[in-house]
Amino acid sequence: MAETTTTTEDTVPDAPEAGRGLLSRLYTGTGAFDIIGRRRLWYGVTAAFVLVSLLSIAVRGFTLGIDFEGGTRVQFPAPQGVDTAQVEEIYTDTLGQDAVAVQTVGTGSGATVQIRSESLDQGQASALQTALFDAFQPANAEGETTRDAVSFTDVSETWGSQITDKALIALVVFLVIVSIYIAVRYERDMALAGIAALFFDILVTAGVYSLVGFEVTPATVIGLLTILGFSLYDSVVVFDKVEENTRGILHLNRRTYAEQANLAVNQTLMRSINTTVISVLPVIALIVIAVWLLGVGTLKDLALVQLVGIVIGAYSSIFFATPLVVTLKERWGPVAAHTKKVLAKREGTTCPRAESAVPAGATGTATATATATGAPAKTARTAAAAPRAGARPTGKRGKRRS
Repeated sequence: MAETTTTTEDTVPDAPEAGRGLLSRLYTGTGAFDIIGRRRLWYGVTAAFVLVSLLSIAVRGFTLGIDFEGGTRVQFPAPQGVDTAQVEEIYTDTLGQDAVAVQTVGTGSGATVQIRSESLDQGQASALQTALFDAFQPANAEGETTRDAVSFTDVSETWGSQITDKALIALVVFLVIVSIYIAVRYERDMALAGIAALFFDILVTAGVYSLVGFEVTPATVIGLLTILGFSLYDSVVVFDKVEENTRGILHLNRRTYAEQANLAVNQTLMRSINTTVISVLPVIALIVIAVWLLGVGTLKDLALVQLVGIVIGAYSSIFFATPLVVTLKERWGPVAAHTKKVLAKREGTTCPRAESAVPAGATGTATATATATGAPAKTARTAAAAPRAGARPTGKRGKRRS
């Protein structure tokens, strides 16, 4: 059985197009960005994100909202020119303790003052209601100035814990279903990388929430579950292209699995950027309109978690999930053996083919003759290739002479 000869063109991958701009390389997706080859750098960046998030969670912790800690929420229409410092001073003078938080929500005639405090009994609530009414004279929805315009709402911490428990159950069910789907649709290594990217997205988003100091509310939990779908969607898009590019790779000697995966990342990079930008723009509009103009605090929590989750999800699918798939593949199994074989053949085909066409003995003789006589090496090789003196001619020349 004849042995298959592998040439340099069969083993060395195509070089990326040179001299092209950044936008041109992004749109063409020719593999000019070596993302997979520099995966150790991206692993370091990912580890830095995780470390900062863990330190922030451990040191600063979370600012839990009233829905999770319980307490009393006091609310009344904000008079013209009201200052939260004045409200805090009245609260402290009346009850002898500081309020947990005081903020103005909304703008114009719809603005309200919200006070978050520890649980108040009936006597404390009545005294605070009277003090706030005497100081600001708030009016109800009908425009009547009355003490009832200052409303009190008691929130139990059990309600927040119930929301947390249901969110955790939903998260576990989501991860199990996702793992099964990716393992069946693609393969085990991609399922592991996808789940690792999801945990990374959750951890970093939680770390940013801890750093900023926003209150963790039920809207935060809902937004956190929402971004998991975006992160998974972006990862699956890249995985689908990786599977397409690496189909039958073990039967070819031209490229390695990592090189084909890097090409897939380049081909989907612009798509991921466009999807991220399109997804982020409505969230930014939500922050500007709902938070700054309308002052809706609940939407602020939802917008922040979505903004951070979308950006981190796009990063993890490109720079963490796909490189992790390649690392797992090259650790063991047929892909690892194939990579070693391709790299070994490339090292064996780096010498020029012109030198390999000359026999070793003839080359050595020609080189020695050239060195001794001072003739150029090219002349020596020509002399070595010429027929010996006195040899009988062969082939067509021999037949013509005979």
